[in-house]
Amino acid sequence: MERVMRLVERAVLHAAQLLLLLVIVAALYQLWYLFVVAIRDHVEDIRSVPMLTEAVQRGFAGVLLIVLGLELLETLRVYYAQHRVRLEIILVVAIIAVARHVINLDFHSLSGVEIAGLGLLVLALTGGYYLVKKSGDERKP
Repeated sequence: MERVMRLVERAVLHAAQLLLLLVIVAALYQLWYLFVVAIRDHVEDIRSVPMLTEAVQRGFAGVLLIVLGLELLETLRVYYAQHRVRLEIILVVAIIAVARHVINLDFHSLSGVEIAGLGLLVLALTGGYYLVKKSGDERKP
C-alpha cells in the first residue's frame, strides 16, 4: 500500500508541475502579446505621468505574476525532491503576491486603516522571512 501511495503522490506531483509549467508558458506568451499590442496601439495615448505610471504598473504586475508561478513551481520541485515544504519559499511566494497586489492598488481610494494593514502585512511577511533565513543560517556549521 505504501508503494502505491508513493506512486500516486509522484504522479500527482508530476501532473501538477506540468500543469503549472504550461500555465506559466501560456501566461508568458500572453504577457508578451499584450506588451506588443500595447506598444503598437497605445503608446501614443500616454500623455501624462499618471497614465505612464498606470501602464508601467500593469507591466510590473504581469511580470510578478510570472515570477509567482516560477516560485510555485520551485515549491513543487523542492517538495518532490525533499518531501517537505520549505517555509522560506512559501514566504517568498506570499511576499511576491502581496507586492503584486500593492502595485495594482489605487492608494487614493484606500483608508488609512487599510494602508496600515497592508504595511503590517508586508512587515509580518518580511519579518517572518528574515527570521526563517536567520534560523537557517544558525543551523549551518
